[in-house]
Amino acid sequence: MKRNLWAAFAGFLFGTGLVISQMVDRVRVIGFLDILGDWDPTLLFVMLGAVSVTLVLFKPILKWSSPLMVDNFALPKSSKVTSSLIVGALLFGVGWGLSGYCPGPGLAALAWRLKEAVVVLTGFMLGSLCHGWLVYLRRGKQVASKR
Repeated sequence: MKRNLWAAFAGFLFGTGLVISQMVDRVRVIGFLDILGDWDPTLLFVMLGAVSVTLVLFKPILKWSSPLMVDNFALPKSSKVTSSLIVGALLFGVGWGLSGYCPGPGLAALAWRLKEAVVVLTGFMLGSLCHGWLVYLRRGKQVASKR
């Protein structure tokens, strides 16, 4: 129960930051991506703030024996760049550029732009389901080839 409360607090803090920085406003995000037009640097400042906190705290926190609310740190097992990673990143970037939402701001936007956010989040979920289906098919082929 305590972990869930901390998770809810972290989500609330993240969502509040998105609202205060106006990152739930897709016009601001698309304005940042419009480098040849009426460029809006707001997202750049949000990213600089996030990267600064990460640069200062990431390594010291990894020196802890464990995180505060779970047993182990969840770190990637591989740093290998694969074709799946590249294709996924491209698809995510195109979707982000077309909609002006990534998952966090999309969830936060549910509070005030329900119709628009529901459409975008439905697309995220469908994309995730397609990925799961492709992974399932790929694993099935790998199992069949080992027989």
